[in-house]
Amino acid sequence: MTPGQAMEFCQAVSHLDAIGFWTSDAEGRITHLSGKALDRLPGAVSLVGQPLTDVFRGHEDLGGSGRSLRFMLSRRSRLERMAVHTGEGEDRRWWLLSGEARGVSGDSFGGFAGVISEITDERRIAEENADAAMHDPLTGLLNRRQMSQTIQRTLAAYGPGKRPCATMLIDLDRFKQVNDTLGHSAGDALLKQVAERLQTIIGDTGTLCRLGGDEFQVLLPDMEDRGDLGQLAERVIAMVSQPYSVAGSRCTIGASVGIAVSPFDGADADELARNVDLALYAAKHKGRGSFRFFTGELLTAAEDRRQLEEALHDAVTRGEFELHYQPLVGAQSDTVIGAEALIRWNHPEKGMISPAQFIPIAEESALIRHIGDWVLRTACHEAARWPGNLKVAVNISPTHFCDAAFPATVANALASSGLAPERLELEITESVFLADGSDTASRFRALKTLGVRLALDDFGTGYSSLAYLRTAPFDKIKIDQSFVRGVSDPGSRNGAIIAAIVGLAAALGMDTTAEGIETHDQLELMRAIGVGQIQGYIYSRPMNAAAFLEGAGHSEWGITPEGPARQRNERISMFRWIGAIHEDHYYPVVLRNLSATGALIEGLEDVPAGTRFVLYFGEGQLETATVRRVLHEQLGLEFDRSLVNDGNGGLCTRSRVSTYDLVSAGLPTDIENHKIRTPIGSRDGKLTIPAFTSTIGRKAINGTMASGQAA
Repeated sequence: MTPGQAMEFCQAVSHLDAIGFWTSDAEGRITHLSGKALDRLPGAVSLVGQPLTDVFRGHEDLGGSGRSLRFMLSRRSRLERMAVHTGEGEDRRWWLLSGEARGVSGDSFGGFAGVISEITDERRIAEENADAAMHDPLTGLLNRRQMSQTIQRTLAAYGPGKRPCATMLIDLDRFKQVNDTLGHSAGDALLKQVAERLQTIIGDTGTLCRLGGDEFQVLLPDMEDRGDLGQLAERVIAMVSQPYSVAGSRCTIGASVGIAVSPFDGADADELARNVDLALYAAKHKGRGSFRFFTGELLTAAEDRRQLEEALHDAVTRGEFELHYQPLVGAQSDTVIGAEALIRWNHPEKGMISPAQFIPIAEESALIRHIGDWVLRTACHEAARWPGNLKVAVNISPTHFCDAAFPATVANALASSGLAPERLELEITESVFLADGSDTASRFRALKTLGVRLALDDFGTGYSSLAYLRTAPFDKIKIDQSFVRGVSDPGSRNGAIIAAIVGLAAALGMDTTAEGIETHDQLELMRAIGVGQIQGYIYSRPMNAAAFLEGAGHSEWGITPEGPARQRNERISMFRWIGAIHEDHYYPVVLRNLSATGALIEGLEDVPAGTRFVLYFGEGQLETATVRRVLHEQLGLEFDRSLVNDGNGGLCTRSRVSTYDLVSAGLPTDIENHKIRTPIGSRDGKLTIPAFTSTIGRKAINGTMASGQAA
């Protein structure tokens, strides 16, 4: 190509959109800019003479060298499609620089000459695509894929230093009803509001994502304190449960939360994901609106649940279910006026199985209707044998109630048993109102036509609406026991709330029942407030059908209330092995009861008050305690730090120590079973562990043990 042809070619190229030429001198200062570069660079004329690295910023070499612009210029290397930018914010524009060094041999280096082209539009499209690949298009939060990568990177970085990292899985309760009743556009609007609330709660403490559907996840680096995590979960549940305004309608949903902490609950992302999912499942089937920490028991429970589901299909036909009855007592008279029917499963191998275990499984399938039919028929037949006008109350599952054939099922149970309709009381929770309104109303009318009584169960649990009492023909309100538990606490407002409920029920001509009454101070307060009926351990635990029938045979059957005088800090009675560590010895002891502030253990003799122990509860849970009371082999201990709610009605330590650190400190792996199988180094039934005192034990006793650390 001749020089004239080359010049002609350059002029032609320079007229192409976003294409221009540039040159620089040996010191890297711009000597020439042409074509579109002159048109699109602000003050391009004045840029001549300025250092190239001051005008163009960035060092993304799309040619693959990985070198910066400053480095390439200093080395006099070829520039191959280097992405640089000018301006900031909305004025930022992106360019591609390519160029060759001129005369690099000897002292004849004359700078660079090359081509410049603008790529701003392409760059913005690429950034938008990258952002879309990382974020949920509806809420703007990170999506599942990006969250998974974030968790993997975090765990990989935290692993060597054994730094903790918590994750929460949040599932919205009753969200499906919003989609079904108001439409998917309303559901999308609701999800956006939920995301905004969650962002407000989490803030800068963690990373939030939407996994899809109505499920969200939170990553909380360097968090393991289960007291703090439990409080955060409670705030999430409380805020998500506040009413929403969507498409002109008022919506109320809830949330369940599962929590797992690495490295204790999983060293890698897959294990952590499985375990937090198990924790969420446990929270949802605890009754929803609650949180649950992962424990090793949940792995066993998952397998047990699978086996129970298989056995549940045949339980009715094999006659393994039975009903127990907890008396309903007149608050002022102490006279039994009826009973609530409570199902029990007498498994041929596992014995009595709690309804809390198998009812959630049945709720997930059509089995709940089958079981519900059996309960109704059985309760009516057994109650028909009771003398007088004793009533029987039956809990009705929302799934069972929403069955179009439910009123006919009730009618058949009454007809076949001969029970008077007014002696049957159906306890229905507020969740039935989240179904189709017209169908719900028609079922209520059909049931009242039969003459049965209706009770609104668990009133006051957080989703109550006075509209339910206005539109549904209830005969009774059952006050949720969560109000009763705290009614005598100093400063509690529960008594005022219960009084308001009682006044409302009286104005509407409804009865009231307070459930979960266990102490005399609770009973006296319920009487003073005017609650009509009492149900709880202070009168009786549930009894089998034969025992209830025998009691009902007494004219004006009365029960004398028996129980503690006053409500006290909740104690959890139990009988299980734990470890008590004193100096360099480990002693297996029996834990008899547990509260947030202390425990009762037995199995040690001649221990003076004031002795310090480190208690090992299993799964890395250590807490220091001081002996405050001594009664023969029983020791009453006070904890240095209060235990916290484990989300399952139990208690747990705030922090944990990894199994690796415990073993390194001298605890053998079979200590997890709290039994000394190989008494190496033991004397008189105690295991000698000198390494423990020099590491974990010493720091724990001195109160200097860092959370989750052993040394």
